[in-house]
This record gives sequence, C-alpha cells and structure tokens, in this order.
Amino acid sequence: MNDKRWIAAKVLFVLLVIPLMGAVVMGLWNWVVVDLFTGARAIDFPHAVGLLVLSRILFGGFRGRGGWHHRRHGHPRFRGGEGCRNRQARPQEELKADLAAGAR
Repeated sequence: MNDKRWIAAKVLFVLLVIPLMGAVVMGLWNWVVVDLFTGARAIDFPHAVGLLVLSRILFGGFRGRGGWHHRRHGHPRFRGGEGCRNRQARPQEELKADLAAGAR
C-alpha cells in the first residue's frame, strides 16, 4: 500500500510542478528576454514547457545536479574495467626510484 501512495504522491507532484515551472519560465522569458534582445517575441505556455524540456535534455536534471553527476561519483558505466586498474606496468617503488633519479 505504501508503494501506491508513493506513486500517487509523485504523480501529483509532477502534475503540480510542471505547470508551475512552465509558468515561471514563461514569465521570466517574457519579462527579461523580450526587453533585452531586439526581435525576441513573447512565448506562450506550451513554448515555455518545451523550453523547459529542452533545457532538461541539454543541461541535466531538475534534481540539483548537472548531467555529469555520475562521472564525478563513480557510476559503474564510467568507472572503467579491470584493465584500467591494472594498467600500471612498473611497480610503484621502481617508479619512485626512477623519478628520484631524474629518469622519465
């Protein structure tokens, strides 16, 4: 029963947030961009929601982090395989000795 409530709450949240964010985007666009750029025209609500979706696709998510979040936090897709971990050909002590002696 708890899962049904969670799904219903998410659906209700999405149904309330998308129109609200679309209205905010529309208001900001019509307030700022039309006055700032010559030739820009006011947009209506469907165009504002489309602009919001386009920004979501291009720049990441609405969750407070960008689209590159998984690359920074070791997502399995970007972590690399065993070959990346065992790529070091020389032991660490030998490398330190060569660096101390000035060899590359």
